[in-house]
Amino acid sequence: MFAREPTRSELLESAKGLCNSFAAKADIDTLLAHFSSTHQISAYEHGLPVLAPFLGRSFAGRTGPTSVKTYFELLQQHLSYTDMSFTGWVVDAQASRVSVKGSAKFTWIEGAGKDQSWVEQFVYLLDFDQDAKVTDYQVWADSGAAYLARRGELSQLTAIEGGGTVKPADDQDDAKTLVDA
Repeated sequence: MFAREPTRSELLESAKGLCNSFAAKADIDTLLAHFSSTHQISAYEHGLPVLAPFLGRSFAGRTGPTSVKTYFELLQQHLSYTDMSFTGWVVDAQASRVSVKGSAKFTWIEGAGKDQSWVEQFVYLLDFDQDAKVTDYQVWADSGAAYLARRGELSQLTAIEGGGTVKPADDQDDAKTLVDA
């Protein structure tokens, strides 16, 4: 007998539940409640591991030094964020997968980069089990900004303007990024 596949609306509801909990700065146990208890779970934020402690490393399972819980603990240890929102939900019910674009203002909160902030857009790719619980959580974000902020160098390159936009310090505001294009 085959396990039932979650519906499109169940996947979307589950994805929005996790994203809303994250945006509301829910505690780690609340975040983990959105993850599967019947399948191996994982978190992976794409980027080079040398740029930040939560980048480019596979985090799997619920407990231990390389667990999904540890991933969220590392985020809380190094980053704070405000004004997080999500748009552009794409649901693939056949693959039990949801992708979404997010946006937030992030601040590095410790070490040389303490209080260095940037606004970024990022993408989540979430895979789900038969109960519409997250099994795999992937993130594509601005690892360069995180790295520069960690080193205390981001504010030398950018200036935060009113309205929450990041403007290059050399006023090359006519340059387009892939997100703007």
